[in-house]
Amino acid sequence: MKGWLTRLLAVTSLATCIAAFAAPAQAEKRVALVVGNNDYRNVPKLQKAVNDARTMGDTLKQLGFTVMVAENQNRQAFSQTLLAFDKAVDAGDTAFFFFAGHGFEIAGQNFLLPTDVPAATEGQEELVRDASVLADRIIERLQNRKVRTAILVFDACRNNPFERPGTRAVAGGGGLAPMTQLPEGVFSIFSAGPRQTALDRLSNDDTNPNSVFTRTFAKELTQPGANLVQVAQRTRRAVSELAETVRHKQIPVYFDQMVDDVFLNGLAKAQPEAAAQSAEPLQKLAALPPVQQLKPQNDSVNAPIAMFSRHNGGWTVVFSIADPTLGISWRIGESGNFRETGFMDTLDPRTRKRMPNPSVELPADAPAAVIQVRYVDTNGELQGPFPIRFDPEAALIRDQRKILDMTATSWLSFRDFNGLLVYYTHLMSYRCAIREVRVGIDSAVPDKVLKLPPCDPRDPIAIPHDATPYLKLAPQTRSVSVELTYRDGSVSEIKSFRR
Repeated sequence: MKGWLTRLLAVTSLATCIAAFAAPAQAEKRVALVVGNNDYRNVPKLQKAVNDARTMGDTLKQLGFTVMVAENQNRQAFSQTLLAFDKAVDAGDTAFFFFAGHGFEIAGQNFLLPTDVPAATEGQEELVRDASVLADRIIERLQNRKVRTAILVFDACRNNPFERPGTRAVAGGGGLAPMTQLPEGVFSIFSAGPRQTALDRLSNDDTNPNSVFTRTFAKELTQPGANLVQVAQRTRRAVSELAETVRHKQIPVYFDQMVDDVFLNGLAKAQPEAAAQSAEPLQKLAALPPVQQLKPQNDSVNAPIAMFSRHNGGWTVVFSIADPTLGISWRIGESGNFRETGFMDTLDPRTRKRMPNPSVELPADAPAAVIQVRYVDTNGELQGPFPIRFDPEAALIRDQRKILDMTATSWLSFRDFNGLLVYYTHLMSYRCAIREVRVGIDSAVPDKVLKLPPCDPRDPIAIPHDATPYLKLAPQTRSVSVELTYRDGSVSEIKSFRR
């Protein structure tokens, strides 16, 4: 009974939350494992991986993590370290895994190389697999421990470590493969994008002890009020700009399957009065992860959520409310009158009354705002208002990304018209969610970049009159593969289209 009360109070009271963290038996905690491998025996040694691990360890300690630092791990030591990491995390914890060293991709799977990995050559992929640590397996282990949040960081996107002059290298490539199929609650970030390599330094005069990615990422992690996605976006921008100064392309990518907004150094700045009422600064909270939300005026576990959809006439906003409702009203901002959404010509079987219309329309040029929503429950009581954030740019990208995922079979289409053409009109229509399109002609490896017109938020689906939405192909072409890099840096699966 006492344990149950402690957990309940931890949810509702800031002071009790902090006190609960001091009781290891009941509190969620932060645990990190950072690994840096420099001293490889059979492949090229590295100079900064150990420093990167130490820097990340120090950074995570500042953020309230219990940190395990492992250096120059051979295969056996790596396995023992991962076992110790398993034992250190419990259900509901946040786990942070960082690896700096050589990584290698084989057939779409990422392997982290221990220091005693053999010098494999062509046809010896199994040697690498057997001697290395599969990145996906680390995620599985954390899932088995039922952690609430798993954060994985890989500063391992370097050149192929098995390349040797005069020999043919083991089948694989420099850098790591995108991890697009992450389970819920997992966030991963890579120091470089697909087919890119990560810089250890910017020039011979660069005396920074850390790689370009780690020095930037560690700094961004400590920025107060930034969630993980914001940290990743800022890191990507800064690293890309640094790499451009030496004419190198390095754009870190991240893959996000988080349910909550996770803040490692405090919540975003809230309303002044809310901040003034806090007995402790929010960044000192030890419980994790807090959720970024606007607090409604009255508490409810059934606060509405919203889905935003862009069309030629503007925005459609559809509210989802778990409770049966007798009426829905809304307004933009903190002042003004609430407007009823009206009713549909159908009965709600739960209330046996007309179903409230769950959608409203916004103009195409609607600015970012907070939509206040309230509803009448079956007891006739008014619930809310509940705030819902509307960010037009983010909503447009999210809506178009969802459409692209659902219509992958329509990305390309062949047509015989004065020769063989392949149309990518569909991709042009939803280009606001796309950063880059690559195609491969009669190849499973997309290596040609398609040019898309810039996104026009005022009319995002329209295709400019001067755009050419097709490629001319040789008559003997049999197939085209395509890969999308989305605006958030994630990469789609490679889709193949045959005539």
